[in-house]
Amino acid sequence: MYYSNGNYEAFARPRKPAGVDKKTAWFVGSGLASLSGAAFLIRDGQLPGSKITILEELKLPGGALDGIKKPKKGFVIRGGREMENHFECLWDLYRTIPSMEVDGSVLDEFYWLNKDDPNSSLQRATVDRGQDAHTDGLFTLNEKAQKDIIKIFLASREEMEDKRIDEVFSKDFFESNFWMYWRTMFAFEEWHSALEMKLYLHRFIHHIGGLPDFSALKFTKFNQYESLVLPLYQWLLEQGVTFKFDTTVTDVDFDLSAKRKQAKRIHWVSEGVEGGVDLGENDLLLMTIGSLTENSDEGDQHTPAKLKTGPAPAWDLWRTLAAKDPAFGHPDVFAGDIEKTKWESATVTTLDQRIPEYIQKICKRDPFSGKVVTGGIVTAKDSSWLLSWTVNRQPHFKQQPKDQIVVWVYSLFVDVPGDYVKKTMQECTGEEITQEWLYHMGVPVEDIAELAANASTCVPCMMPYVTSFFMPRKAGDRPQVVPEGSVNFAFIGQFSETSRDCIFTTEYSVRTGMEAAYQLLDIERGVPEVFASTYDVRSLLAATSRLRDGAAIDLPGPQILRKRLMKRLEGNEIGELLTEFGLIGK
Repeated sequence: MYYSNGNYEAFARPRKPAGVDKKTAWFVGSGLASLSGAAFLIRDGQLPGSKITILEELKLPGGALDGIKKPKKGFVIRGGREMENHFECLWDLYRTIPSMEVDGSVLDEFYWLNKDDPNSSLQRATVDRGQDAHTDGLFTLNEKAQKDIIKIFLASREEMEDKRIDEVFSKDFFESNFWMYWRTMFAFEEWHSALEMKLYLHRFIHHIGGLPDFSALKFTKFNQYESLVLPLYQWLLEQGVTFKFDTTVTDVDFDLSAKRKQAKRIHWVSEGVEGGVDLGENDLLLMTIGSLTENSDEGDQHTPAKLKTGPAPAWDLWRTLAAKDPAFGHPDVFAGDIEKTKWESATVTTLDQRIPEYIQKICKRDPFSGKVVTGGIVTAKDSSWLLSWTVNRQPHFKQQPKDQIVVWVYSLFVDVPGDYVKKTMQECTGEEITQEWLYHMGVPVEDIAELAANASTCVPCMMPYVTSFFMPRKAGDRPQVVPEGSVNFAFIGQFSETSRDCIFTTEYSVRTGMEAAYQLLDIERGVPEVFASTYDVRSLLAATSRLRDGAAIDLPGPQILRKRLMKRLEGNEIGELLTEFGLIGK
């Protein structure tokens, strides 16, 4: 993959690719990867939108980027997205898309919002039913745990392949605040991939210091659907893109040989009727494979969400494709053990002023102010469910009444009985999940049942595959965005392979869509490179200092330090450098 030469290329307009007028493009799925891929084909590839068709199993676009008000249930958000400055491909996309809120782009809207109202958390964790956990921003990593992190950071990718996190970290590490911050923020379990843990450390090394208070994060004004999906969807419609909803792609025919691979036909079932389309060399096919929200099930205030383990069209399609060629990946590495990839979230909507008073006591901000509230998740450290919750800027939905607050709740341990309800989260109704949350908020026990029944509504959502991309893996388990020899097809989304970036981010989806569009059309512009903080000694020193909980480091004077750093960097001897400065043991 060819990467960008920075601003030199960023502000230049690519020339029209040869033969683009003869091309058409088909997308499987309408998540962010497909929506962004279509946008790049139009903007940078100059492919007319009228020649692009997006096939979607559901009745609306957006994939996992959701946010909706369901009749008779209420507001629903299955999950949220945390963003940062250096989502290079995401912001490259949204500088183009007109905002639906301000006179400018979606990027302008986002930038101005977070400049005027920067994010931070005033209380990251609680214990003893809503009391401050007094983490004080400390990581509590002892020497053994610090060495664990440095060892994984300096290890090769191959050394971390097919290993679990609990196989490479010690008990000391798992007892630290760092692990509590990390696992609840990113939804890592101890049995998840050590390789993904390593990639996250590299990708976000410049934000290590912001883990305890979320000062590194940025959020949209409204839910991710209204703030990100709708403006992009509207723009694509205006460009003439066709969306074909209620359409499940069941198979793709290929002409495969050792040196050449071509997609020949798409098979689908649309509104219950079988159909398809033949593809030639000039008909591009960009396929989203796998899905973290596949087979999601919603309960309601009085009904638990169900764990659906039956047919899963997005995964079944990938299994069908993978059987045709080893280069197409190994889906069951990710989707073969639902018990290890599931967790549950819930959307609580408050109906009067009583519950918001407890929210304000913990987050130390007025939840009705329209500004940052919790600034990210608040984790109940002593919760048996390991329950976390967050309140974003309100209103979180444009149609939300001004006297209501929408709260997102999730738990990593959905099979463990609660501390108040004495049932697993998976067994609980929305009302019971609210009771457990209110208990850890510090609501008097005698008031919990009444508030959960009359002062709020709750919609639980069980997601069987939500952390499937964190399962231990090795090279080849995910297919390349454009497999070697492909003449007209690509794999996009969270389960395709792109260099150095890490999954479970909006950036990853957009990056794969961008890489696919640029390669298939041979667009004269490099894809923006992943932010290189992992190679920046300043970031490494700052992060390592924070991992030592701010302990003073005796470094040489600035001029001497600069000369020695430059000399060492010529040989790229980062490990030796950190050792010399006492940041890791000899």
